[in-house]
Amino acid sequence: MRVRVLDDVCQGHTLCAMAAPEIFKLREEDGHSYVESDEVPDDKRDAVRRAEIGCPERAIVVED
Repeated sequence: MRVRVLDDVCQGHTLCAMAAPEIFKLREEDGHSYVESDEVPDDKRDAVRRAEIGCPERAIVVED
């Protein structure tokens, strides 16, 4: 599984970082989310899916 955040769509609600803090990081300058590595470890897949579903802007893209 791979994940990415659409920079031009993210509004910085931080819900993804609450759902999967090991995957989603927040930029200090604007609070928008990013991922350090697009590869999702098997044990974090459920958390990433929760983050994807919970994003109000639909800024998280998950590819199986």
